[in-house]
Amino acid sequence: MNSSGSSDNPRWLNWCQQLQAIAQNGLTFAKDSYDIERYHQIRQIAAEMLADASGLPPTKIHGLLENDAGYATPKVDVRGVVFRDGKLLLVREKSDGCWTLPGGWADIGQSPAESVEREIWEESGYTVHAEKILAVFDRAKHPHQPAFAFHVYKMFIRYKLIGGEAKLSSETDAVDFFCENEIPPLSNTRVIEAQIKRMFVHHRQPDLPTDFDMSE
Repeated sequence: MNSSGSSDNPRWLNWCQQLQAIAQNGLTFAKDSYDIERYHQIRQIAAEMLADASGLPPTKIHGLLENDAGYATPKVDVRGVVFRDGKLLLVREKSDGCWTLPGGWADIGQSPAESVEREIWEESGYTVHAEKILAVFDRAKHPHQPAFAFHVYKMFIRYKLIGGEAKLSSETDAVDFFCENEIPPLSNTRVIEAQIKRMFVHHRQPDLPTDFDMSE
């Protein structure tokens, strides 16, 4: 699944992300007060564009953008792929009542494998051991909804189930294993059906190479 499709983001969102990156990088390195003021203005324009399209207050968007500092790079979302008896582990998010692979943002100080291992334990109650990176996707090239203000890479890692038992968490209210033909409603901001189906393909063909989005 080395996809080569163009971004699924609307053009205005790609422009906003680029403006935000230019502003953030400029504020990181600029010394001249005139340049710093211009970069703040660019960030404000990006925030107003995002606010106009999303319906959120510009101050809230601006505050979100200001939380990022340093050179602008993509954020990394990491997801765990765990099978038991041919069924895939999913957790249900309290925030939207839909299901997803356990995981979340990669944490500073932990490798991607460690971050997901911890997330799986916290969200599902199961202990696991990392085996293989199955896919690294550009979120913007896949039809996730809603769109994000930031550029995101999504990493899917296969884990071997070691032990534990299902338990709920502060973020999840259900844990279960599902066959490919019984996938429940998905939290599309976190994972989409095509990605879930691809994980089943990797399960049936464990020697497949890692998937990634190729250049257009």
